[in-house]
Amino acid sequence: MTPALGSTAMRVMIDGTPVSDDQAAISVFDWGVLRGFGVFEVIRSYQGRAFRTRQHLDRLERSAEALAIELPNRDSLDSWIVECAEMGGDGQVRVVVTGGGRDPQAEAPSRTIVLWEPVPSGPDRLSLLPMKALWHPATDTDSFSGVKWTSYAPNMASTDKARRVGFHDALLLTADSLILEGPTFAVAWMSEGRLETPSLQLGILTSITRDVLLESALRLDVEVKQGFFPLERLLDSDEAFGLSTTKEVTPIEKVGEHEIPVGPFGKSLAEEFRSIVTAETDRATTAS
Repeated sequence: MTPALGSTAMRVMIDGTPVSDDQAAISVFDWGVLRGFGVFEVIRSYQGRAFRTRQHLDRLERSAEALAIELPNRDSLDSWIVECAEMGGDGQVRVVVTGGGRDPQAEAPSRTIVLWEPVPSGPDRLSLLPMKALWHPATDTDSFSGVKWTSYAPNMASTDKARRVGFHDALLLTADSLILEGPTFAVAWMSEGRLETPSLQLGILTSITRDVLLESALRLDVEVKQGFFPLERLLDSDEAFGLSTTKEVTPIEKVGEHEIPVGPFGKSLAEEFRSIVTAETDRATTAS
């Protein structure tokens, strides 16, 4: 990536062209701006290597197909992600593909934005405020279930609402209090020696971190059950975890006013998770 004048390397590409931070812009007529109409992915970068790009691009393609958004060819997307990851090192690469404009008087083609960001700092343990998420795709049985689109306003408003009353984040529930996910993360917990997590049939996002967690559990010879679980199941759990690109495996210590134990299995899961990441991204390991 071309270095920015008199500064560090540029960290933003729009349609494959590097641009400086102060020149990174899209049209105000783009529906990505006006309607939140677009799709995105956030890919963790370790030592300048993007983690599980293929799975992220698979999900991006499914999301784009659901919204009928045309993506750049996959090889181009992959190369842009590699370039941003190598430039930034440890961090995350965000990919956003906008829906383009619909105003006949203003040309605003779809744009593909790839940018490197530092990983946001977060707590070592999570406290979550349960709340009903009546906008969630759990109420949707059509092709929009599991789409990772840029219309995240209700999710982010839920996070803000939880933080205003002293919690780190929200825990989203169906109308009848079945557990879904966090606004930007999946959840899982240990109960009776088994790892449990909400089923994808609820319309929750197909989380890459969740997939790695399930692989970690398999390596640790722990039974996994995916299903439809009431909130009480999590409240009565032995340990619980938030799972995302930025959080990786973070213990949940409180849900509402209910304390949840932080035990040894979470540490084992986190270590196994990191083992998988290292095997796939460590330059010394992958070069041997």
